[in-house]
Amino acid sequence: MTASMERVLVSSEGTSEFSPSELLFKALSLIPISHYVLGLLWISLLFLYNFLEIHFLHDVITGFRGDPVSLTCNLSSELYKLVGSKCQLLHGRYLPTPWLSSPHLQTTYLSFFGSPPCFSYRRRIFHAQDGGTMALDWLMYSDVCEGASQVNAISLRNDNIPIVIVIPGLTSDSTAAYIKHLAFKMARQGCNVVISNHRGLGGLSMTSDRFYNAGWTEDIRKIVDYVHCEYPEAPLFAVGTSIGANILVKYLGEDGANVPLSGAAAVCSPWDLLVCDRFINRRLVQKLYNTVLAFGLQDFAQQHQSVLSRIADWEGVKKLRSVRDFDNYATRLLAKYETVDTYYRRCTSVSFVGGVSVPLLCISSLDDPVCTREAIPWDECSMVYACWLVSHSVCVSRWVRAVDEFFSVLQCSPLRNKRKAQPLSLSSPLESSIGEGPYVNVTEEGIVAVIGNSQTENLAEDMFEDQDISNKHTVHTATDEQDIYSDDNMTQKSQFKNRTASQSEQNVNNSFGPAQKCLNQLLRRSKTSIWLLAYIAFATTWPLVGTALLLVFKKKFRGILPMASLKR
Repeated sequence: MTASMERVLVSSEGTSEFSPSELLFKALSLIPISHYVLGLLWISLLFLYNFLEIHFLHDVITGFRGDPVSLTCNLSSELYKLVGSKCQLLHGRYLPTPWLSSPHLQTTYLSFFGSPPCFSYRRRIFHAQDGGTMALDWLMYSDVCEGASQVNAISLRNDNIPIVIVIPGLTSDSTAAYIKHLAFKMARQGCNVVISNHRGLGGLSMTSDRFYNAGWTEDIRKIVDYVHCEYPEAPLFAVGTSIGANILVKYLGEDGANVPLSGAAAVCSPWDLLVCDRFINRRLVQKLYNTVLAFGLQDFAQQHQSVLSRIADWEGVKKLRSVRDFDNYATRLLAKYETVDTYYRRCTSVSFVGGVSVPLLCISSLDDPVCTREAIPWDECSMVYACWLVSHSVCVSRWVRAVDEFFSVLQCSPLRNKRKAQPLSLSSPLESSIGEGPYVNVTEEGIVAVIGNSQTENLAEDMFEDQDISNKHTVHTATDEQDIYSDDNMTQKSQFKNRTASQSEQNVNNSFGPAQKCLNQLLRRSKTSIWLLAYIAFATTWPLVGTALLLVFKKKFRGILPMASLKR
């Protein structure tokens, strides 16, 4: 090869019949095609290695010992001393399957080759007060364990077998592979498992205009209360995955010490919806996940077209290409939020972490392709009643065993029925300041008024529900009878509503005022923000204002100021 190249160069120098580009082309043509194929193959492998975030070489360098699990919590707390320190999986090392050393490969394998266990659920239908229906799929301990006594009913009221309530992720139901793995594992360990399917999922139609979202906690609150009332002797645990984990943590933070749960686990929670929304649109591989999730939401919308086409922007739903598009055309409108970002800020669970009072295990993956590590509330880890388990590529079998071990140790510890003491405060200490500030409303008459964070229009309903606890749960099975309210109760409820409605109207009227009153309230509650805005306005407009003032002073004091300073 070298001799032929020299002959070509000598010929070109002697006769000058080849241009430099032609010489380069001839030199490249002398390289064997197999070398090009090999080079292209290496470039493709490097691209796929980085694109799929494969860490096989890292595993080889570390001798396939795996990475240590990062456990973040308050090491001096009772939760760690009595529970966290006794969980071996929280202190070990984790090594994924070598040929699945990538979060994307693991997700693909679980979706197509997960081989979930085969079993059948026992279904009950939950009827909400607003007319919505949800499917509760039960898997009993007696259904999966050999030799266990078979019962015709789902369970006895005095049964003390632990019950695990599972909240699936976005567009997932009880038939998802990871949900079936979790349910089967927990049932084999001696628990009765109930899958709380979201509205419109699990094969049920939407029977109301209410649609589940990342911040809608009313359904899980009523389901937990129902299970607790049906089986008061059974310890209750809850597991949420993905969006279900966000709903669970938000519910725990809202109700604090009033939740009847003994423990909970949040797996792969998005934590901050706004951060995850930015992350899922950042890189090409994340955009692929975004597209796949959007198609799943679009299929869900097609199944319930008769309802969503009436209450959502159906034309926008039909052409959506991302999760944000669905939230803009459907979720935001159904939940009555002004913008998509407002929906994300109000429904993010990180603002409610400080109110959690039950032992909570949080499991997150550092290389999660959707729920980024950037949203994990690291600073709050040592402040809340929780243990944070963080690792690379947390597969299903790993986190299922970690949840099972955490619940088993917790059930045998003194913290089983203990609640963390909560300070008396009107809002969570970790709540975003965006939700605390007043909102400005402009009426038809042009009057500007400040409206606080409380929803005064629902004051009468909320107060009545607090008074009538006995009618709080309206749960019916397929064979249950409908609740009947007497005329006296309806009359009493109407009178109470009228009285509270008048009080609510008076409070709303008092909150409305002229523009001067609005500004005074804004100054009292947001002095720092107002002064900061004033400083920014002064700094940004100073070049223009300074130039105008200089021209005015030039004309007025032309005879006083020196000529040199005027020229400058």
